[in-house]
Amino acid sequence: MVIVEKNQELKKQLQETGKYMMQYELAWGNSGNISARTEENSFLITASGTYLGDLDIEDFAECSLETKEKIHIGKKPSKEVPMHQAIYETRPEIGAVLHASPLYSTLIASSNVDIPSDWFVESMYYLERIERVAYAHPGSSELGELVREKATKANILLLENHGVLVYDTSLKEAKMALQTLEMACRMLLISIEAGVEVQWLSKSVVDSFLNESGYKPRRRWER
Repeated sequence: MVIVEKNQELKKQLQETGKYMMQYELAWGNSGNISARTEENSFLITASGTYLGDLDIEDFAECSLETKEKIHIGKKPSKEVPMHQAIYETRPEIGAVLHASPLYSTLIASSNVDIPSDWFVESMYYLERIERVAYAHPGSSELGELVREKATKANILLLENHGVLVYDTSLKEAKMALQTLEMACRMLLISIEAGVEVQWLSKSVVDSFLNESGYKPRRRWER
């Protein structure tokens, strides 16, 4: 009974996350899918074809990380399960995964432009490590394996000609990372169009912030 109640609360958090993403233009239409890890070595993921801005409490499927299958009879899970599963299997500390196609971030993901991580406080933390994932068809096992290869190297993946994948310890942190990513991409593209040269913080300043500011615990990355 306790497990059921916890999963119901997690579904509510996912509903709120979907609304947040739509409100701040981090998702559109029925594109995108979101998930959160449960305490039973499984994860809840939005069902196929759902609209993130208006998720019903039943618009989720629970998928096992042990049997690799959907646990309960109900709606069909998003076809992007392989990506989410790869993250949870590779990164045991990760509690939430957000996949979306925000305008500015997806534009950058479809280009060869690099995203600055040393412009402002949030970008230094949330965008410290960004990796690119070569294009593979959405929902394919190939895409899932490409994500698995990069999962330990960053918490933000640019899916080329597709969108972005953001994952963190909680839904709250993942939302902040996604919004920070979209803001940085928007700033970058506006500055290029306007001919504004943005000042970059030095590596020593960035290292000092990440190690000494106490803003957030320093992330540990695979070298």
